[in-house]
Amino acid sequence: MMPPSIRALRSSRAPIRRVLLSQPCPICPRLTLQSARFSSTSTAAADASSLATRLRNLFYGTSISLFAVFSYLYITDTRAGVHRWLVVPALRWVYPDAEDAHHAGTKALKVLYSFGLNPRERNSKVQDAKGVDLGVTVFGQHLQNPIGTSAGLDKLAEIPDALFAAGPAIVEVGGATPYAQEGNPKPRVFRLPSQKALINRYGLNSLGADDMARRLRERVRLFAYENGYGIGEEAENMVLNGEAGVPPGSLVDGKMLAVQVAKNKNTRDEDIEAVKQDYVYCVEKLAPYADILVVNVSSPNTPGLRELQSVEPLTKILQGVVGAARSVNRKTSPKVMVKVSPDEDQDEQIEGIVEAIWRSGVDGVIVGNTTKRRHNLIAKDITLSTKEREILDEQGGFSGPHMFQRTLGLVKRYRQLLDQGPPAPSKQEGSKPVGGAESGDEPSSTITKKIESVKDALGGSGGADSVEVDGPISGGQRASDQKVIFATGGITNGKQALEILNAGASVAQVYTALVYGGVGTISRIKKEMKEEILQK
Repeated sequence: MMPPSIRALRSSRAPIRRVLLSQPCPICPRLTLQSARFSSTSTAAADASSLATRLRNLFYGTSISLFAVFSYLYITDTRAGVHRWLVVPALRWVYPDAEDAHHAGTKALKVLYSFGLNPRERNSKVQDAKGVDLGVTVFGQHLQNPIGTSAGLDKLAEIPDALFAAGPAIVEVGGATPYAQEGNPKPRVFRLPSQKALINRYGLNSLGADDMARRLRERVRLFAYENGYGIGEEAENMVLNGEAGVPPGSLVDGKMLAVQVAKNKNTRDEDIEAVKQDYVYCVEKLAPYADILVVNVSSPNTPGLRELQSVEPLTKILQGVVGAARSVNRKTSPKVMVKVSPDEDQDEQIEGIVEAIWRSGVDGVIVGNTTKRRHNLIAKDITLSTKEREILDEQGGFSGPHMFQRTLGLVKRYRQLLDQGPPAPSKQEGSKPVGGAESGDEPSSTITKKIESVKDALGGSGGADSVEVDGPISGGQRASDQKVIFATGGITNGKQALEILNAGASVAQVYTALVYGGVGTISRIKKEMKEEILQK
């Protein structure tokens, strides 16, 4: 049995233990240091992770931004191969019908232009440094280059600005008829891909001259508003009268807008007065917004239209157009050209057209259009598929590279006849121009001769290497009397464009080459022209 003293000692220790156990334990300094170190390490790791995340996000964001910028610069450059090797085949695959593909391409360009995403030509500093200037003077106006687009690409004048951005100095819209007409039944456009050719029988489908005039008027007023000239008719007149410092049609310095006009299909060809009124109506509506008016008497798809190329009816029509153009309510009147058929190639036919040109007072002629002929068009040793053979037999106008030699020959013949001046009243055959110093505009001149011929004559307006095509010519004519020639038909590359210019044309126009070559075709042709000139 435990003595009382020991039990008393144990009972006295129990409260002490409870008190000690109830007291808070002191924090060990070593544990505190370890905890601090752990907290510091965690914070540093979090900061490092946050920095890495920020750097990674910056890298990704910069990469995406750079990719977007370079993609934008690439896609919107006409020199990008994607326009030729991807867009064109994709359109043909998605739209088997050529007309549907045309409409889709037009709509796409219109939308892209509205957002500033349209392909546009960007000048190459490397090329510019070589000193090759393709500038020309046409109708007394300096143009950036001698390349244009033919009518038909923009039938309704929906995308002239998008086309100008692609590089041509001349854009031709239309043709517009006085009143709306549907044209011929569909299908009416056919491809020959192996030949890079087309056959079309549109039949001058048009929404009418009033519709096109409204669209062009809105374009001018938008330009006036965006450039601080105000709104409404007063601002429009300021731009049209040259106060903006740009041509009233193109609205771009160094470029010109051509508007093509034609008669309605149901206007009887025998009634020349009615036919003339068709053209005059179009001119009255559209002349204020054009730098050049083109009278189409050569469409192969409007019955009887080409019959109007005889001397007397053509003269009356052109006289009416010239009178209406000169009466336009504008400080400067648009120039007038007539578009003739490549099928009217007999001597008497060409001479008659030249006579009508001089008698009517028009300013020039566009040589070439589509052809109705098929004989010897494609070499016999060229193999066509069964489908293409069938397409070749379709009614309509043929266009493509096969037309080039015919166009080249016609340009030479028209240049030679026009440079002889107005036909003598006695209509003596074999009259020849009076000899004179070579000016660089004769049919035999080369593009390099043209450049050299104006180095001493230019006062600096176009530079020492500009090509002057509106200067003095043989035959004693003044520069202002020379009839200008535009050429269209089969032109697909820079070498051919130079041949056309050397034959006596002032401007080479393209159509089918754009259909197969894409929106970068104009840039490519001009690049090839510069390379050809540098090799001389």
